[in-house]
Amino acid sequence: MAKIAFCDDDVSVLAEMQRLMEQYCAERDCKIEYNIFNHPFDLVAEIEKGNRYDILFMDVLMPGENGIEAATEIRKYDKNVKIIFVTSSSEFAVQSYVIGAYYYQLKPIWAESFFRLLDSVLAACKKEAETSLILRCKSGITRIDIKALEYCEVIHRTLIFHLNTGKVLESAGSMDELVKQLSTYPFFHRPHRSYLVNLEYVDNYMGSDVSVNGDTIQVSRSRRKPFLDALNEYLNEVGK
Repeated sequence: MAKIAFCDDDVSVLAEMQRLMEQYCAERDCKIEYNIFNHPFDLVAEIEKGNRYDILFMDVLMPGENGIEAATEIRKYDKNVKIIFVTSSSEFAVQSYVIGAYYYQLKPIWAESFFRLLDSVLAACKKEAETSLILRCKSGITRIDIKALEYCEVIHRTLIFHLNTGKVLESAGSMDELVKQLSTYPFFHRPHRSYLVNLEYVDNYMGSDVSVNGDTIQVSRSRRKPFLDALNEYLNEVGK
């Protein structure tokens, strides 16, 4: 279920956005969780606590901290949330895209344009969710492309993701849960209880070890045959 936040200092605008949201859910026969904030400080505080949203609708001109400043703060914690500015001024349009805004919508916003915008941004969120993982790292919330994941190892309750860019990310979690998340991707296999390997990056198999883009990973005895079978099947499929 998508999670959306609306932030505007004008309560009448928030009431209208809520009405449009309810109408959208009724007409599209869908469920969307949403929260309302009338001050950017409150929204930023929620995100600092670790609460994640898929989409933010934000006003720009607000007292204390404007929407551009708030979005800049939010980007420190979440680089992937879709930010849509809904404002009466076009003055900050360029700045909004510098911080990675998804869209800049001028007020007033009508039902037709709101529905069309929601259709677009929700479709983008769905597409990303099908091909990526959301990680909660020390640096904040980030999204990784599943195909860029070479392998993952677990140490205690920390998952360590090795990417094809050379980047290594750490996130709290369970290897069993990660395996379930990636169960629809046949090119991932678990040669050892502590490792999950992307077969695309296997460059050598040496008895009890496998080389993944130069890194040596142990293959447990009980998983050796299933791993070899999966690797051969993958190589045969690629070679077709």
